[in-house]
Amino acid sequence: MTRPAWRPMTADDVAAAHALSQTVHPGYPEARAVFAERHQLYPQGCFALVREGRLCGYALSHPFPADSAPALDTLIGALPREAGNYYIHDVAMLQEARGHGAASAIVERLKTHARAGGFACVSLIAVNDSAAFWTRHEFVARAVPALAGKLASYGAHAVYMRCALRAATRAHGSEP
Repeated sequence: MTRPAWRPMTADDVAAAHALSQTVHPGYPEARAVFAERHQLYPQGCFALVREGRLCGYALSHPFPADSAPALDTLIGALPREAGNYYIHDVAMLQEARGHGAASAIVERLKTHARAGGFACVSLIAVNDSAAFWTRHEFVARAVPALAGKLASYGAHAVYMRCALRAATRAHGSEP
């Protein structure tokens, strides 16, 4: 069996990514429209993990203001004009795709993309006890009282995390 490999997500992958999310994240349901919107708004931040022609993981990411996050299952309408922060909406993989370094590979790819785009930092909401994984990738838990309501939509143990990027040119805003 071949190792899974990341490639840019296409519009044809959106339905499969949504279906996979229902398997991997049953406690965090999001409408297919959320996946379609993220891909439509920022396709260069969406990736499909494929093994032998079958989608076995996905990543969704896009610019979004620092110390903020969309609530679960929410359309954002448009990307913000000034967002010195890059947001990882979701990285999900089937169990069969884990253990090959694919999760670490996509995190580094997203951080490289954000750095090249001039973003000062990358943020996310860690769920399913994944904070330790994100910590290994230089993400730090950050208490943001204004996010309490949105974090609650992700469950009691959700953690907002942020990673400062080195050599950011801040082309997308000046947020720290």
